[in-house]
Amino acid sequence: MAERSLVNEDLVTVGRITAVYGVRGWVKVHSYTEPMENILQFSGWWLQAPCEGGKASWQPLEIDDGKRHGKGLIVHIKGVDDRDMAATFCQRDIAVDGSEMPQLDDGEYYWHQLQGLQVISQFEGREYRFGEVVRLMETGANDVMVVRGGEDGRERLIPYLPGQFITQVDLDAGQMIVDWDPEF
Repeated sequence: MAERSLVNEDLVTVGRITAVYGVRGWVKVHSYTEPMENILQFSGWWLQAPCEGGKASWQPLEIDDGKRHGKGLIVHIKGVDDRDMAATFCQRDIAVDGSEMPQLDDGEYYWHQLQGLQVISQFEGREYRFGEVVRLMETGANDVMVVRGGEDGRERLIPYLPGQFITQVDLDAGQMIVDWDPEF
């Protein structure tokens, strides 16, 4: 794969190489895509390089085979045919160029688009600044945003339920308006 110049903002983390599998260069992959096999559809993977000087950098990673195995995924890295070499790729994030992500319908967002948004609650006629979305969690019933750093310094768990608690998402302004009691 030809190396391209990408800035970190162009990349979207879609998974992580977690462990080696077998003795012939296969590795286990934890996919953040839904369904998990969708990670195999991306043509260009980027692997987070070992961090030097506190700044993350990325290197191209070529996969020549991948499949579901048990409850997870395994992939073979091109040119890697032994367990020791495969181990050097473990515990590192996998990213793809954001332009490869499928287009969403209006009002739908990827998690990476919501992370970092400033959350403002307009509850009972008053405005409260809750801080920013630091991550999202999948709980089964619905996704939940973890919001930190607001006026009162509290961490809040707010269900991501558009139309119920989420009233507006403005990616250009970098903010999300919610209807959420500041006491929660």
